[in-house]
This record gives sequence, C-alpha cells and structure tokens, in this order.
Amino acid sequence: MKVTIIGIGLIGGSMAIALREKGLAKQIIGVEANAAHAEQAIALQLVDEIKTLESTVRESDLIILAIPVNSGENILPKILDLVNKQVVMDVGSTKLSICATADGHPNRKRFVATHPMWGTEFSGPQAAIPGAFIGKGVIICDKDKSDADALTLVEEVYRTIGMHLLYMNAAAHDLHAAYVSHISHITSFALANTVLEKEREEDAIFEMASTGFESTVRLAKSNPDMWVPIFMQNRENVLDVLNEHISQLKKFKSCLEKENYDFLQELIVNANKISKIIG
Repeated sequence: MKVTIIGIGLIGGSMAIALREKGLAKQIIGVEANAAHAEQAIALQLVDEIKTLESTVRESDLIILAIPVNSGENILPKILDLVNKQVVMDVGSTKLSICATADGHPNRKRFVATHPMWGTEFSGPQAAIPGAFIGKGVIICDKDKSDADALTLVEEVYRTIGMHLLYMNAAAHDLHAAYVSHISHITSFALANTVLEKEREEDAIFEMASTGFESTVRLAKSNPDMWVPIFMQNRENVLDVLNEHISQLKKFKSCLEKENYDFLQELIVNANKISKIIG
C-alpha cells in the first residue's frame, strides 16, 4: 500500500514508523509545510520522499491527515477534491468541526474520522517513536458516513498497529475529549503559569520539583500551535468542564480558609475513586 502522510510530526511520524514496521506500507510519502521538519523526516527515514499534496494524493491508497485541527479542516476539502477510490483519514483531537466540513463534500464517504488516543508533550519528527500505539484506544467517529471498504481499511490499519477500536458520533467524542483530555492540558498550563508567577527562582523549581510536580506539569510543554486550535474548536465543551474544575478548586480553597479539614478529607477520599477507573 502506498501511503501519504500530511504532517510528519509526533503522530504522523509515529504512524509512519508503525506502518513500516507492520509491513502495511510499501512506500510512505510525506507532505510537510515546515522545511526543517521535511528535512528531518527524510533524515530519520520516516518517509521515503517529500512531495506536494497535488502530486501524491491521486497516486496513494491511503492519505493520513496529521496536522493541527484548524489546518486539517481547511485542507480536507482540497484532498477530497483529488480522491476517487483513495481513503482519507485524519487523526485530530476534535471531530465535530472536521466532520461537518467533510459532510458537505461529494467524496465524503472516502473519509474516515479518527482520533488515536495517544500523544506526548513533544512535537516534530524527532518526537516520533516506535510502538506508540500498542495497547491504546482509537475512536472512529460517524462510521456510517464512510464507505464500507474505507472503514474496513482504516480499522485494519489500527488493529494491525496494536490499537483497540471505539466508536461514537463526533459530538459525543468532543464532549468526552473535553472531560478526559482537554481539561488536563488546561490544568497543566495553568499550574505551570502559577508556579512561574509565584516562584521566581528557577533553581528552586528545578531542585524542589518532585516527580508529582513533574508529572502534573508535563503537558505544559505541549505545542501551542496544536492546542490553541483544539480549545477553539471545542470551546463550549471545554468551558463547561473548566467551570466545573474551577468549582472544585473553590471547594478546596474554602476548606483551607474555613479550616474545614473534615470536608477536605471527604474531597480527597472522593477523588481517590478515580483509581477504580484508571488503576
């Protein structure tokens, strides 16, 4: 199978590694607007060559869209204009907006909307790693709007690289993603800004940072070019969960102000219940 990957960053690059390792792709073509990333993708042998969108889509079997969600939404119609029997899939973290864009296109059925639930705080081709998707979940959205053969191909790709499949509509995806992913990033960004504002001595942060602090602010290293568009596209859901998060923070603040340590204990015990869900 000849595969084109548009955007050779963390996800696109890791996908390229997985496709090659599993023998799914005989040839991998990259489309990359960032010249430095294009050079790195070739040097790291993530792709066989770099081409323009127009020159590679028509000759590919599978096109993977792995760029920030706002850019993906803008470029998807151009890709669908070029396809016939080719299959197009995206890997973006929001789904409602890009699915709405695809819905109005005559070649909508050649598109499969997906979100592999894996990522790190790093970006660019050098961030790509082997085995990234093994044991992780992937959400496939609005599957009934895709041709059966297109859906089957995408399902087979994900199963072969080690993922388990989940299905939901695009609106439900964005709602749940806000609750379990997007709020985590906002919390991490906010915590990092809090510490940077209150603790002016960088050496103190470095020396005193525990593993707990490191794990909590890890996501604060994430690329803003990726996350600002996600928050923009999922604004209403993110605001909803953010308001609840602020309410929970106020409860902790009130406990300390009023020296209500019994209720503080209750809040922490209740929070401990999350271990039954995620281990």
